[in-house]
Amino acid sequence: MGGICLVTGATGLLGSHVAEQLVRRGERVRALARPGSNQEFLRGLGVEIIPGDLEKNQGIDAACAGVDRVFHCAARVGEWGDPAQIRSQIVDLALNLKNACARSGNPRVVHVSSVTVYGKPDGPGPWSESQPLGNKVYRSNHYCHAKIAAEQVWADYPGQVVIVRPSWIYGPRDRVTLPRVVKAFLSGRLALIGDGSNPLNIIYAPDVADGCVRAMDKGPDRHVYNLSSGGQTSVKAFMDTVADELGLPRVRKRYPLALAKGLAIFSEWIGKLIRMKRPPHLTRYNLGLLTRPCLFSTESARRELGWQESTSVQDGLRKTLEWHWRDLPPTAPIRRRKEAESSANL
Repeated sequence: MGGICLVTGATGLLGSHVAEQLVRRGERVRALARPGSNQEFLRGLGVEIIPGDLEKNQGIDAACAGVDRVFHCAARVGEWGDPAQIRSQIVDLALNLKNACARSGNPRVVHVSSVTVYGKPDGPGPWSESQPLGNKVYRSNHYCHAKIAAEQVWADYPGQVVIVRPSWIYGPRDRVTLPRVVKAFLSGRLALIGDGSNPLNIIYAPDVADGCVRAMDKGPDRHVYNLSSGGQTSVKAFMDTVADELGLPRVRKRYPLALAKGLAIFSEWIGKLIRMKRPPHLTRYNLGLLTRPCLFSTESARRELGWQESTSVQDGLRKTLEWHWRDLPPTAPIRRRKEAESSANL
């Protein structure tokens, strides 16, 4: 411990958990946050907040001044949108931060990337960090290409940098991923692709945050670490758990993979034609999240960092939905439990 830790993206899912864990162990934590963003949680932690915007290159020098460690958690989430904007909100963020770090004395950096950079690895897995990047990635997958480019930004950084590649992150303060799943359940749009038996690599945000902190403490310069689950749950088991916690019927509808791919391509074409700002309900990217065999090796993180996933999907989903409980249907078991607890505490 010692010095100041800067966390970018601290108002988001992963960044907020990184900041929380650092504060808990007595670190001085600083966050670069856009004016108008929800900073209530960070202020409650006592985090120093510097107003600024990584994409617009504003406030970064002030945020980097005097820091000795930087956790770069800020980046766009999701593949839908203008290619130039996707690149700006991923690659330019890393480039602007790198330049500011170089001007401030080259603090040690943990850059948060994603297993998305591998594309579709060959073979059955589990795949290690030595896998080629961008394998079998279609040209229009601008998100994957941007995540790869963001990693490459740090290649000429004079200071030390460690890269972590989490899989699909969820947890309390998730305002993007799980809320979309819940909305899909409530609308009755969900269907299994195939039999749903393929492994789902979903990882609890506090577990990823723990891996980021360990990478900062122990990771050798230029090393890369997968931070993912071992695929302990399947897509069907995941959906069944969410349905049970929401008090809704389990998903019964099923579509063949070939049909789903065709529908995804058609949905993307229509979405681009009418210039949709939000992603269609079905895209090739989110179809890949649900159907690809997600088996990534975390042996390096276990051996070198002493890291391992510690939260089961069942426990993680329950804690995440408890955070969302006010937005859940009145019949949801979690909502009923929380309302009962609130009444008992009055």
